Amino acid sequence: MTGPVVHRIEATDGAARFGVLTTPHGEVATPNFMPVGTRAAVRAVDSRDLLEVGVQMVLTNTYHLMLRPGAEALAALGGLHRFMGWTGPILTDSGGYQVFSLDPRVDEEGATFRSTYDGSRVKLTPEDAVRIQEQLGADIAMILDVCIGLPAPRPEVEVAMDRTLRWAERALEMHHRPDQALFGIVQGGVDDELRARSAAATAALGFPGFGIGGLSVGESADDRNRVLEVVVAELPPGKPRYTMGLGDPEGVLDAIARGVDLFDCVWPTRLARHGRVLTAEGDYNLKRSEHRLSSLPLQPACPCLTCSTYTRAYLRHLLTTRELGAHRLITVHNLAYTMRLMQDVRSAIADGRFAEFHASTVARRLSPSAE
Repeated sequence: MTGPVVHRIEATDGAARFGVLTTPHGEVATPNFMPVGTRAAVRAVDSRDLLEVGVQMVLTNTYHLMLRPGAEALAALGGLHRFMGWTGPILTDSGGYQVFSLDPRVDEEGATFRSTYDGSRVKLTPEDAVRIQEQLGADIAMILDVCIGLPAPRPEVEVAMDRTLRWAERALEMHHRPDQALFGIVQGGVDDELRARSAAATAALGFPGFGIGGLSVGESADDRNRVLEVVVAELPPGKPRYTMGLGDPEGVLDAIARGVDLFDCVWPTRLARHGRVLTAEGDYNLKRSEHRLSSLPLQPACPCLTCSTYTRAYLRHLLTTRELGAHRLITVHNLAYTMRLMQDVRSAIADGRFAEFHASTVARRLSPSAE
């Protein structure tokens, strides 16, 4: 039976794969990166900016939106797409990571925590997370999982993993919206046996896609890559795989090489607000004095609005004088670079040259002349 989200694999190159994810609000070429619009807005830019740089899908956050403006208000206003003026696909994170960063009280029923906005007591259950995401109307919803900080003792990781699996079963029973896909989430820390067990059990529940959670929290790149290999081996080959919270180019390329399809992170947008510029030749700090009189664009040959219009000197001036326009313009460039990287990845996979592309991209970005 075909659901609301279908992932069609067009080409493979080793474990890397190029595909098309079909959703109720359009197609997404994979591998792909989702900018984070936590409160129904990607910081400093609007929906038109996102379209112009090639963004195909965005992520928003259930935890924040359930508190403000509230799920009922968003449903009354026509759902997330209409509310934020975005016609493309949307994925809503369940908010598990944000909830558990607040040191909640967790029991089998759910998590109890204090609102980050007014300090009021809030309880979130796996059923609540599904109900709220159905009200929001995203194309893809995520189950509520149990996140823990790493490193952690194996028994603690196992308890969180097992509870996530029980919550996953409850989420599936609660989910009824036919035009929305619900993804499961694999947990298990950096323990290979726990990860394999979690992935196999989550796959057996029949989800149409899978998040790989609990990574990008300070573990080494070697540990992350090893865990991804373990998890991918247990997941159905035709369904989308999403490494949650991973966004640095080197980490994303490593994950693509292991068969992952989707990514999200605040990386390109947060760095932009601090004056950090992403380029194919490495990243650099625009606040440095060497850029004060530079007539170069942020990245030569970049076709984005920012690079085709403004100089480094001007953009540095906006940063140092705290003009808010700097945030938008550098964010536009960083997202354009990220989207172009994903497009180049897909072309490399389709042409059977991903391994070469992977190695050369990392070498260029990490060269001594990058900074």
